[in-house]
Amino acid sequence: MNPDMAIDICRKAIQVILMASAPMLLAGMIIGLLVSIFQAATQINEQTLTFVPKIVVVFVTMLIFGSWIIRIVSVFTVGLFDTMATL
Repeated sequence: MNPDMAIDICRKAIQVILMASAPMLLAGMIIGLLVSIFQAATQINEQTLTFVPKIVVVFVTMLIFGSWIIRIVSVFTVGLFDTMATL
């Protein structure tokens, strides 16, 4: 294995990680922003108010995008094993 091949595998792994985590991160960020706006508008400064909606939205997002995430990770894994088999 040459260094270029190792760099390419690492680049693809980082892309898969970002693609697989993006839906949950974006959903959590949007809900956090909405809760922050709600807290600023109502002047409720409860720190624990943001956790429950974020957890619920992240779990729902995982249910919605779960099959897509598994497909992306499995395609990457199969490609990685194919690459290792040709070495």
